[in-house]
Amino acid sequence: MAPASGAQITNAPPIKPFKLTPSPDLKPMTTAPTLFISHGAPTFATEPGALGNKLEQLGEALDEVQAIVALSPHWETTGLRVANTPSPKTIHDFYGFPQELFAIDYPAPGSPAVAQIVVDALRSSGLTTELDPTQGMDHGVWVPLRHLRPQADIPVVCLSLPRDATPESTWALGRALAPLRHERTLIMGTGSLTHNLGEFRNPTTTEAWPYVAEFTAWVRQQANKNDKDALCRYRELAPHAKRAHPTEEHLLPLFFALGATLASDHFEVLTTEVRYGMLSMESYAWH
Repeated sequence: MAPASGAQITNAPPIKPFKLTPSPDLKPMTTAPTLFISHGAPTFATEPGALGNKLEQLGEALDEVQAIVALSPHWETTGLRVANTPSPKTIHDFYGFPQELFAIDYPAPGSPAVAQIVVDALRSSGLTTELDPTQGMDHGVWVPLRHLRPQADIPVVCLSLPRDATPESTWALGRALAPLRHERTLIMGTGSLTHNLGEFRNPTTTEAWPYVAEFTAWVRQQANKNDKDALCRYRELAPHAKRAHPTEEHLLPLFFALGATLASDHFEVLTTEVRYGMLSMESYAWH
């Protein structure tokens, strides 16, 4: 199935009006995109492949973006938290990988001002959340950002993934933050379109296993249509859903990105790349 590109979203749900507090970090101008990035293994940091090259191209058009709000499956908490760390540390939350990965630093600043705006937006939508002044950037965030914005010059604010999150609740997080896109804030969910690491066999295989191809094709089709009902029921409707995701945390950031879509968005498949036969790097942009 060929990647869908340029399809217009026509059935995105209405966004609850929300007036942002003026901030020097956010100046109303252009609308920033929302992204779902499959961050793969930590080695993606040094092996960009097709997705890394595409992110680099995309990042060249982000000079007007004032902030990035990111949700990753590698910061799970009881309840919802928003990092307001002024200078978040680069967290190397993995082991058994080449030593060069542990030496990488992604020195993007945080933004307490933007973090407070995020909290206000979430609370305005009835979502309970707290600020976290110590959280850094886990590899699910800094690895793709290293390709998207190697300059590390855009403030990054991280959201946690609540341990009891569902597709519906994660979609609601994105929906609450969608208005921030009008304030030049990029919304990024980072996870993996398939994530059954127990099936890792061959590090050189690039051809998708049949179940991976079938599952990603189904998700791509529903994402292109912005079909919330089908996507939120993916575990019963999508082929091989439980094999593709024995646990849900790496797919939930897709729902965060989808929740932040606007009716005027166009859907773009950034890549259909697959690594190791079972790890889809397929990633999407709405802009």
